[in-house]
Amino acid sequence: MAENNKTTTSTELFSPQQIGEIFNRVAGHSTIAALSGQSPIPFAGVESYVFTMDGEAAIVGEGEAKPAGEAKFSKVLVKPLKVVYQHRLTDEFKYMADEAALPYLEAFMDGFAKKIARALDIMAFHGLNPATKEASELIGNNCFDKKITETVDFDAANADDNIQAAVNTVQGKDRYTNGLAMTPAFATAMGNIKEKTGSKVPLYPEFRFGGHPQTFGGMKADVNNTLAFGASTKAGDKNDEAIIGDFQNALKWGYTNSMKTELIEYGDPDGQGDLKNHNQVVLRAEAYIGWGILDNDSFVRIVKAVPTA
Repeated sequence: MAENNKTTTSTELFSPQQIGEIFNRVAGHSTIAALSGQSPIPFAGVESYVFTMDGEAAIVGEGEAKPAGEAKFSKVLVKPLKVVYQHRLTDEFKYMADEAALPYLEAFMDGFAKKIARALDIMAFHGLNPATKEASELIGNNCFDKKITETVDFDAANADDNIQAAVNTVQGKDRYTNGLAMTPAFATAMGNIKEKTGSKVPLYPEFRFGGHPQTFGGMKADVNNTLAFGASTKAGDKNDEAIIGDFQNALKWGYTNSMKTELIEYGDPDGQGDLKNHNQVVLRAEAYIGWGILDNDSFVRIVKAVPTA
């Protein structure tokens, strides 16, 4: 009898071409990917070197001393972390012909892409484990909420002024603003702002009725509830409403080009009961993704304080 390649306990169900397709889909569902404008680069952990050069180049006459310029040198480690996504299927999946199993695999591939996209945002923005909403020791301080300390207090009635204040802060440090990440609540606030003349005409109609403009004020823009994921309810904490900065140059992200996929037939791999007892199997995929914030001064967070009870 020919071996059924879908019943092996460990196999590469995703080809290198499919892995690339998954991360193409990630770019469509991840704010980090959308605003960075970068193609994810396969890596196994790399160090990015950052030079900060202050002052300007000098004219030097014949025989004159050459002045030294001020510069800072630092490095940022972009280390991949393993993320897992799995779900259960009836064990009939094992016996399906390839043609019948293909729709399941395509649906799983699409779901995996979306879950990885959300995971990238949640981990990079907040340093949380997406599954538990708790701080991850593996991420540590490598996230926007901990690295980006420059903030603007959110004022729903003047959300556009909040954006301008954040832009002014970034540009005041001789940096660039080319990306705007927003929560749905921040986008709603933008849509509710009326013309300052006292009329009822919306000043930013592109945000009305759930609108998600892809550009705003010359910047790439994205609205995503991953920015509000795991928002604290503890009085005094400050939750993100928007992040503005140089997503294209001061941020790097990538993935490893090896993706493990398993069809698990035995045991209780997800805590929902014995597989055999339920006539089920688990389809599991694992990937390694990583990111690094290269320059903290290139970003500002617009935050909302949790009110006291």
